[in-house]
Amino acid sequence: MNDEIIKNNLDYTLFSWGKQGGLNPINASYAEGSYFYDRDGKQYLDFSSQLMNVNIGHGNQRITEAVARQMKEMSYAYPGMATDVRGRLGKKLAEITPGNLTKTFFTLGGAEAIENGIKLARMYTGRHKIITHYRAYHGATYGAITAGGDPRRFPVDSQAMPNVVHVENPYAYRCPWNSSSIEECGELALAHLERVIKFENSDSVAAILFEGESGSSGCIKYPPMYLKHVRALCDKYGIMMIVDEVMSGFGRTGKMFGVDHHDVTPDIMCLAKGLTSGYLPLGGVVVTDEIAEYFNDNPMTIGLTYSAHPTLCAAALENIKIIEEDNLVERAAEMGQYIEAEVEKLKAKHPSIGDFRNTGLLGCIELVKNRKTKEPTVPWNAKPSEMEATVRMAAKIRELGMFTFVRWNWIFIAPPLNISKTEVDQGLEIVSQAIAIADEYCI
Repeated sequence: MNDEIIKNNLDYTLFSWGKQGGLNPINASYAEGSYFYDRDGKQYLDFSSQLMNVNIGHGNQRITEAVARQMKEMSYAYPGMATDVRGRLGKKLAEITPGNLTKTFFTLGGAEAIENGIKLARMYTGRHKIITHYRAYHGATYGAITAGGDPRRFPVDSQAMPNVVHVENPYAYRCPWNSSSIEECGELALAHLERVIKFENSDSVAAILFEGESGSSGCIKYPPMYLKHVRALCDKYGIMMIVDEVMSGFGRTGKMFGVDHHDVTPDIMCLAKGLTSGYLPLGGVVVTDEIAEYFNDNPMTIGLTYSAHPTLCAAALENIKIIEEDNLVERAAEMGQYIEAEVEKLKAKHPSIGDFRNTGLLGCIELVKNRKTKEPTVPWNAKPSEMEATVRMAAKIRELGMFTFVRWNWIFIAPPLNISKTEVDQGLEIVSQAIAIADEYCI
């Protein structure tokens, strides 16, 4: 049976982000809480919440029950219809998102949210250029992958969406301007951003699109004042501020949304992942009352067959209730502080730990060959021939019964928000054993 499952998967389905030969996927069977199990009964601690999206943990039957109730009433309604669950979810999002973010257009996931957020900004402003960070990922559809600076776009960027301009991140650990502090790096990054706005003709820039908190590009921490000043630059030049909260939303960072750490309200907020904790696919684009009012008299020419799908909306509503009733936002903040203290202890043990960047339960350990030179254990966008340490660490983590992402010289720590200290300790012990491999490459 197990062999047949693997064979069917490999023979009849395509897997993401890599060559299809030589794959050895986990044969997943069952999941509950912070763990999932393969069909041989092996337990894996889910230390990245799958794709940083299973915020409430696995197997919560409240979602199952909410979905079943909705499907007994009405499984699907075309997007031009009003449904009770659609209205209640929209109202709830207006209540929990910052400032005057008021109305939501529902999508099927994060990439679609980004695509439609860009379209709305272009329609609303009549402008066309979008400014984004190089070290960012916004999804894999053509517009979204162009918006991201992640190198996964390279094989398809000959057909990239036009009018996307990238800028440097305020990446203090590897500051492009060799600054002496995270604050100085932020100031120089902001000056760089404003220069680019001017070089590109500010009247042509529709939006600046940044993540609420950096995710798969290395959890790069924003300087304290950075997003506030980005907001000010947007206001100064009449540019829309789009914030991608796909990964950083719904408690992941120890606040409901990443921007809540910065006291900023964007014009457009893109949501997905933690909106349903991955139990069903749903995303959203939330806009301010000003943008919503504009489309009262101007056509909003976007649409999706499954927009505001009532079954998915039911899952999202129940998921948000669970996050609130179980105090998972506060839990993420508390456990994030615990993890930060424990990783500080690991730094004394492992000379390869160069930096740990973390916000709530969205964190990344950066590994180096030498702390003084900061030479990475594995270079950014490494060739397969340069990935020996990465492959060995990933294999060790899987062998020891844990699932998380090891990318180049980064190990991600983003467990479910309801993880216990005992489970964190278990995960960090496995991480420590993997980092011992990186220590072998220190010079």
